[in-house]
Amino acid sequence: MPVFTFDKSHVLGTVREVDTRKVSIHVKSDEDLRKAKVGQLVALKLSGALEVWLIGFIEKVVKSVAFVEDEAATETEGSELEGPTETVVNFVRLTLVGSIAWDAGKKKAIFSRSLTQVPDIETECFVLNDKQLENFMSVISSEGDTKHSIELGKYTIDESAKAFVDGNKLFQRHAALLGSTGSGKSWAVASILERAAKLPSSNLIVFDLHGEYRKLSYARHLRIPGPEDLGKTSAEILYLPYWMLNAEELQAMFIDRSEFSAHNQVMKFQDIVVEDKKRVLTGEKKKEVLAAFTLDSPVPFEINNVVAELRRLNEEMQPGANGKEKKGDFNGMFSRLLVRLESKLSDRRYGFLFQSPAVENAYDAMAKNISKLMDYHTAGAQIKVIDFSEVPADILPIIVGLVARIIYQVQFWTNPENRRPLAFVCDEAHLYLPKKDGRNPVEQRAIEAFEKIAKEGRKYGVSLLIVSQRPSDVSDTVLSQCNNVVALRLTNGEDQATVRKLMPESLESLLDTLPVMDIGEALVVGDAVLLPSRIHIDPPSEAPLSSTIDFWTKWQEKPKAPDFVQSVENMRKQGRGV
Repeated sequence: MPVFTFDKSHVLGTVREVDTRKVSIHVKSDEDLRKAKVGQLVALKLSGALEVWLIGFIEKVVKSVAFVEDEAATETEGSELEGPTETVVNFVRLTLVGSIAWDAGKKKAIFSRSLTQVPDIETECFVLNDKQLENFMSVISSEGDTKHSIELGKYTIDESAKAFVDGNKLFQRHAALLGSTGSGKSWAVASILERAAKLPSSNLIVFDLHGEYRKLSYARHLRIPGPEDLGKTSAEILYLPYWMLNAEELQAMFIDRSEFSAHNQVMKFQDIVVEDKKRVLTGEKKKEVLAAFTLDSPVPFEINNVVAELRRLNEEMQPGANGKEKKGDFNGMFSRLLVRLESKLSDRRYGFLFQSPAVENAYDAMAKNISKLMDYHTAGAQIKVIDFSEVPADILPIIVGLVARIIYQVQFWTNPENRRPLAFVCDEAHLYLPKKDGRNPVEQRAIEAFEKIAKEGRKYGVSLLIVSQRPSDVSDTVLSQCNNVVALRLTNGEDQATVRKLMPESLESLLDTLPVMDIGEALVVGDAVLLPSRIHIDPPSEAPLSSTIDFWTKWQEKPKAPDFVQSVENMRKQGRGV
């Protein structure tokens, strides 16, 4: 059965040049050339008995004018035709994206991304439009509509065809959702979350840096408490006690590596922490853990004991000659470290780390927190949104990295038969996953945690969905592991260049449309889609709180009397509660 039925109105031209996935089509007339539109799909039949067609998209349309000497005219003296004559050469440049063939067994047309052959020279090329385009897009849509697919929206070239992505491949191979401010990023994220929430045991954890997703009714909401909430406990509040930090994270928080005594600070700090963890494990009678734990093991310890011991060493005097005392081996070496420690311990902005209630520092507290973060069994727990908006900017990377790391490690140490796959939705990723070069130790710890997940997470059922408005600022290592790209409008040249590196070379020309795409329109490329395409993403039923404010419209409204007193009080207490 024929896959396509074309007539003369669909003829574009014939193949004149082939280079792997790139094909040049010679177009004989201007009338035929006008059929070609950049981004339009075309079909070329492979030679042979089988009904197999190659599918490509038009990336360039050229009307070339050349001047050649007319030898016959120049030999006729005084001829008006003397000199060069104008010759027009029309051609279209294509990129092949796959093939479609009739499957007699299944009694339907099947599309494949693979290319087993290239077209012969002089093969006719046909434009896909009207009924032929509808038929082809219906094949793409029906093949994408499986039990493990996500309906993302509609194809730009055919609004009647639903656009699906393969949910397995989208998360198995990591994904990046990139777009400038106002392009519809949060909209697209909410649309994916909404669909995932309908699954009985989906497991997505959203790192929400600005509280954009805090109103989604189908999600479990957690938030890192600010100064106003210290001392409170509830199912919504998520404390992250300091003892959950590993050695590198603790050192990044407190120790200045540029100090002369930094090596001594690191050594003694670690020794004292280990001893206090031993004390706790002994008291809890955890013999197995005591025999095998390391400095990085998340075992509660008392930070005030660490400070007291450091202060003792910093002030220690030893017997000297002639009965006089002399300074101890570490006397004066920890003065600056103690100042930094005491400053952070007393700062209420860091209260979620150092001023958590006693119950949060119990031995079983971590298991309770993990059940909040990784639960997928309880109704409404499939989507977890963690609000980091109250975390101070200077330690934000290390805190986001801490949450990701402990979840990944728990997943790693879970018996394989009991593992449930989970995905991190990393909103505003450029704020805590910057490029490595020249970054401070706080950022370095977060980058290392996420790079490990990007490289190895797939083996343990942990996936990343990187969301950013500045892909050029995001770690190259993390982005390079994303085999699926959903690119919305991008106007910055550096960001476009970064996305270009993530695309297969044969599809680079698609990126030329990034600056001119509409809000909510995306270019989707990768393993999760059958056909690299521009898609209008369906709006979510519940929009995130990220709508751009209409300044001029707001200025036209008659305002209420402002309450600046309350605003100032909110600023002073670091909270918006009344």
